[in-house]
Amino acid sequence: MTTATQSATAPGPVALGLRQGSLEIKQFSRSREAVVFTMAFPAIMIVIFASIFDGEIGGGVKFTQYFITGMIATGLLSVGFQSLAIQIPAERDRGVLKRLRGTPMPKWVYFAGKVIMVLIVGLVETVVLLAVSTIFFDLDLPSGTRWLTFLWVSLLGISACTLCGIAFSSVARTARSAPAVVTPVALILQFISGVFFVFTSLPTWMQTVAAIFPLKWMCQGLRSVFLPDSFASQEPGGSWELGKVALVLGIWCVIGLVLCITTFRWTTKRDG
Repeated sequence: MTTATQSATAPGPVALGLRQGSLEIKQFSRSREAVVFTMAFPAIMIVIFASIFDGEIGGGVKFTQYFITGMIATGLLSVGFQSLAIQIPAERDRGVLKRLRGTPMPKWVYFAGKVIMVLIVGLVETVVLLAVSTIFFDLDLPSGTRWLTFLWVSLLGISACTLCGIAFSSVARTARSAPAVVTPVALILQFISGVFFVFTSLPTWMQTVAAIFPLKWMCQGLRSVFLPDSFASQEPGGSWELGKVALVLGIWCVIGLVLCITTFRWTTKRDG
């Protein structure tokens, strides 16, 4: 076979990315622990909290409505940040990344596969959460332009979480230590970002710390989608601050990308 023929039959960039994405999704679906924790955990939390706390938090808004918006954001954090920050060290520890780096496959294909997997799993998880919340807890789905807000907040949020997850994957030294390193970070962010509690009921210093990280802004952006506009006055800034939501999430996308480029490791320290 000539070089020209080989070039003609070689898959293009899009095909390579889709093929790697399909492989990542298959690997994810075969890991029961990952599927249960990433997909089922947020839905289970909605059922538990919504069944226990059924009162109002003010402005005609039930705690269930408030909590569901936070759990959708948490689901995106779990898929983008937590899962990647745990998966990648495991692959690095097993030598998968080292072998991939030694193949002719462009390095970007590996990351494209992860991004595709995160987007598909994140979409499925969001649909599941919305279905559970609508069927069992009477969540009112948004209408009109609110769906556009839901789309850009979710895309910016999951992009920031994905990039930060890839970057944070270099923190854990081994696959065994990754869950212990990553899970507390995700849980702390959830507690201080207004997922389990009304954000303005948290101590001021905690609100200030949470405002540094993307999860707080993801929750706030999603509240603007699912809660009535009258509730915006109860936000720290007295409004939804959607411009600020977009700015902070965009900044975190840039920060995550820079950290990915400068810190990502293909091999463990013992491999050199």
